[in-house]
Parts: sequence; structure tokens; C-alpha cells
Amino acid sequence: MRFPRPRSLNGLILVGFGLVALPLLLAAIWALVNLDKVAEQSEQLVFTGVAATENNRRINEHLSSLERVARQYQILKNPASLQLMSQDLATFEALLNDMAPLVAEVNATTLTNSLGTEAHEIIAALSRSNADDATLDAAIARFAPLRQDVSRLTDVLTAHVDTKLSVLQETARKAQRVSAWQVAALVPGTLILVLIFTLLVARPIRQIDRAIGQLGASGFSKPIKIKGPTDLQRLGRQLEWLRLRLLELAQEKNKFLRHMSHELKTPLANIREGTELLLDGSVGELKGPQREVTDILRMNGLKLQQLIENLLSFSAWQAKSEVLTLSDFELGKQVISVARAQRLALKAGNIQLKLVVDDIIVNADQDKIRTVLDNLLSNAVKFTPRGGLITIRAHRLPTSFVLEFGDTGPGIPEDERHRIFEAFFQGTRKQGGPVGGTGIGLSVVLECIQAHNGSVELVDSDEFPGAHFRIHIPQTRVVVKQKLAAHG
Repeated sequence: MRFPRPRSLNGLILVGFGLVALPLLLAAIWALVNLDKVAEQSEQLVFTGVAATENNRRINEHLSSLERVARQYQILKNPASLQLMSQDLATFEALLNDMAPLVAEVNATTLTNSLGTEAHEIIAALSRSNADDATLDAAIARFAPLRQDVSRLTDVLTAHVDTKLSVLQETARKAQRVSAWQVAALVPGTLILVLIFTLLVARPIRQIDRAIGQLGASGFSKPIKIKGPTDLQRLGRQLEWLRLRLLELAQEKNKFLRHMSHELKTPLANIREGTELLLDGSVGELKGPQREVTDILRMNGLKLQQLIENLLSFSAWQAKSEVLTLSDFELGKQVISVARAQRLALKAGNIQLKLVVDDIIVNADQDKIRTVLDNLLSNAVKFTPRGGLITIRAHRLPTSFVLEFGDTGPGIPEDERHRIFEAFFQGTRKQGGPVGGTGIGLSVVLECIQAHNGSVELVDSDEFPGAHFRIHIPQTRVVVKQKLAAHG
């Protein structure tokens, strides 16, 4: 026999949720009702206990005051003490009246009436004008039984509070036992329902997970077929369409890379070969400045070849960028080397370069730090106008070293700052160089810095009118500080 079940995933989830939640909801409602009942009883008990305690304290306090004033009057016979006794008696009787509802609840009305009557008779006996010493002594002696009656009232009220507390505890225990039985019955049933609906959903979900894993691993050859609710079947068909589309794109990408590799590298190889012929003197000896320029062309030809390879296999380069080869090296020499490689571009733009680099030894991946320096300097050259200034600073902190690049270019628009480190993003500002960039320079910088667990930020400062980048790279171990040789 096949039980009917919802065909869609949403319907299946709703039915499962309803079956699981309904008994839990009923149990929660029952628990809330009983909790409200217990809370109400607790509130009443607290009110009764506090009222009883406060009234007992005040009755004992005023009775003691009344007795003290009566003893003073017995000795001094002054009218002021008589007036104070009348005031204390009035307060004592008012307290007894305030306790009337609570006293009625514990059936102690007779006792409180006798307290008021006894106190009134004592004060009346003391207030007689013709009372002799024997009469006063007898009146004072009646305070002892009165205090005993007050103690009896306190005991009655305390016993009443204890009784109500016992009832409350029993009610709470009963609710606890019922809740325990409900939980004992609900947990297995809920687990069974959860298991059933998990099995109904888990199988197609696992199929989808395997299909996505297959696509993520570039496994486009195996067809995707999902069985289960109609929603998941439809998702399976979409994944199959995505597989076919990714397979098509992968084939197109491979074809594009094969063609572009040949189209780009062939003319670059000719340029490099011509540069080597010039340096070898095959077409005539070069003078000093000519050889220097030709050497710069050869170095930048090699660099351009590397950039083309990075551009064509950017994702592979990203994976490789996470691997670090750490070594100790002089940061100042690295900065000067990069500056020399860029001197032709600096000279062409009549741009001045200011280096404020401390003599420090750092521990990092030398190739990646050079890539960072080269990309940031190239970026600054592109956007710095003729006759401008580029500043490079570097100094050591206790647990890191800092690199800063600042220029006098137009800066970066506010609405583009959050995207400047995205791969292939190119801003709207016009570049000063003769060749447009690829838009991966700053993204490569970010990856190199993140590979060192460092940070790079665009700083808002008045020091540089253009862009101002600051880089922090932590040092995982202490590098011995050395005095570096002065660079000529």
C-alpha cells in the first residue's frame, strides 16, 4: 500500500513541520497555561508573605514603642507620655485594621480583635487620673500576655504562608511530572517523524550535492538526474542544463586559450628576439644610453610575457599565489630594483620618485613582494600626470612592516573604492600610460598581501592629493635588525 504524500518539496516540508510541530505546540500551550497558573499562585504567595512579614514587624515595633512610653509614663507621670501612648495606640489599631483581609483569610479575626481590645484597656487603665502605683503596675504587667498574643498571630500567619507554599510546590511538581511524561512520549514520536521526512528529502538532496560537487570538480561528462519531489526534479533539470552549458564554455575557453596563446606569444617572441639581436650587437654596436634603453625593453618584454601568461591562466595563478616561499631579504634593495625597472616610464612622464625606505630586513616571499611593489608603482605611474610626484615609504613596526605608496594623480572616485581590488575592474579615470591595463594589478596585490596574512587599504589623507595605499605585513618571527649598506 502506497501512502499519499505531497509531490512538491514545499508541501512535504510543510506537512512534516505540521506533524512535528502540532504535538509540540499542544504541549507548549498546556505548559504555558500551567506556568501561568503557578506564576499567579507564586505572585499571591509572595504578596501574602511580604504583607504578613511587614505587618508583623510593624505591630511588634509599635507594641514595643507603646510599652516603652507606658513605662516612662509610669515613672514620670508627664502628660506628653500620655499623648504619645494615645498616638501609638491609634497606630497599633490602624495596623490591625489593615491586616483585616489577611487575618480573615487565616480565620484569626477573634485574635486580632482581642489584641486591639487588650491594648485599648491597658492604655485606658494607665490614663486614669486617680490610678495608683498598684494599678499602673498591673496595667504594665498586661503587656507580657499581649506580646504573646502577637507572637501567636505571627505563628498563625507563618503557618498559613507555609501551607500555601506547600500547595504551590505540589502544583509545580505535578506540572513537572506531566511535562516529563509529555516529553517522554513526544521525543520518540518526533524523532520518528523527523527520520521519515529526512529520508524523503535527504536522498534527492544528496543527489544534488553530488551533482554540484561533480560540477565543481569540472566533471561535465556524467549526466545529472535527480529523483524525488517535483521541485528537486526541476532543480536537477536546471543542473543538467548548467552542466551542458559549462561543458560548452569549457570547450570554448580551451579553444580561445589555444588561439590567444599563439596570437600573443608569436609577436612577443619576435620583439624579444629583435631586442636580443640589438643587445648582442648583431646590427651594430650600441652606445651606453642606447644599450640601457634596449636592456629596459628586454626586461619589460620578459615581464610582458609573464603578464600575458598570468592573464590567460588567471585562476591557476590565484591557486599558486597562496603558496609562500619565505626568506629574509633587504626591503630597500627590492624597492630600488623595482624603481630602476620603471625608470624609463618615469622619465617619459617626467615623474619624480621619492623613496623614504628604512634599512630593514624582512621575512616574506620576495617574488610576491616584488610583484606588489611593481604593480603599485606601475599603477601610480599610469595615473600620475606629467611633472607629478610618487612617494614610496617603508618602515618597521614591532610585529610587522609597512609599505606606503602615494601619488599626485586624480585619486580614486568614492563610488569606485569598494571595487578597486576586484579582478578585471578598470575605473573611469583616464590612465596616463600609452597602454591600457588589464584590471588585475590591484587584485594581484591583494592576493599577495592576503597570502602573507597582511592587509592593504586605501587611506584617506591630505598628505597626497592622489591615491594613498598602505600595506601591513605581519612578521611571524623576529628578524635580526642589520645595518644595510648605503645605496649609491
